Amino acid sequence: MRGALKLGVPIAAGLATGGYALSQGEDPGSAALAAGAGALGGGAGLLGARALAGKYSPSLLKAAKEGKVAAEKSLLESAIRMPEGSKRQNAVLGVIDKSVNIPIPSEQAFTRGAGKAVAAGLVPAAALTAGLGGVALGAIPGSMGVPGFQQGMAIDPESPGSSNTQSAKYGVTPY
Repeated sequence: MRGALKLGVPIAAGLATGGYALSQGEDPGSAALAAGAGALGGGAGLLGARALAGKYSPSLLKAAKEGKVAAEKSLLESAIRMPEGSKRQNAVLGVIDKSVNIPIPSEQAFTRGAGKAVAAGLVPAAALTAGLGGVALGAIPGSMGVPGFQQGMAIDPESPGSSNTQSAKYGVTPY
């Protein structure tokens, strides 16, 4: 695998998950953990896609070859039953002629293509799942009061849950 893919995909996944965590209002520490976990998840998704493609691509290639032969045979049988020289028969025979010229890729090329197709879905899913784990991991230091892991929201002293309101001072519950 090329170095740009080995490093670039996890880095992009980490930046995407960290940026998404920040856009959702997470604190900087949790967003950093989400970025790190997202990068690890993206790398794991890339390796998993490569392994899955290597395992299942020979059987998929065999099925594709058998399917092509079966489709050509079925089209030829239907063309034989049609009236001789009809437009429909000529159209079906033209399809058969074009399908014969379609090259079937080598096993190595098919494996690469299958790996790319699997990676297109597996890498983002693994990165987002791992990023969510990073955000959850960021809640632990946030609950202990570690700076950088706390939500920086302002407290309104006049809000209903504040101890500074008239109802809180005199023990009266609001309506």
